[in-house]
Amino acid sequence: MIGSFAAFAGVSVLVIVTPGPDTAVTISGVLGGGRRGGLFTALGVFCGQAVWTLAASAGIAALLVASEPAFLAVKYAGAAYLGFLGLQAIRAAARHQPGPARLTKVPRLGWSGRGPGRRPGARPSRSGWAAVWRS
Repeated sequence: MIGSFAAFAGVSVLVIVTPGPDTAVTISGVLGGGRRGGLFTALGVFCGQAVWTLAASAGIAALLVASEPAFLAVKYAGAAYLGFLGLQAIRAAARHQPGPARLTKVPRLGWSGRGPGRRPGARPSRSGWAAVWRS
């Protein structure tokens, strides 16, 4: 019994600390909207996880697993909502209005030089990935 619990706890910790799609969405929100955008994105992720947790504890998750028509209804409603969001994004882009998660400035990074902390005309150093790949 204790061995099973230890295995479960170990796998749970590994799954919890592994970054997933929520992390990517939150990082995208920070890059596109700054601190405020990241905060609202994290709040949205939290609300989504809270709703799913409440639904699972209420037995709705078991209902969706057991009933194919209920699952298909939720699936198609979600697809319709994503389609609606996509159309809104296309319309906003056509009107040249920046949406809440639009990246306005991309830092120039790479082998050519001028990344963060680099001064113009400085020689590239052998640090970072270049040093890793050379060794």
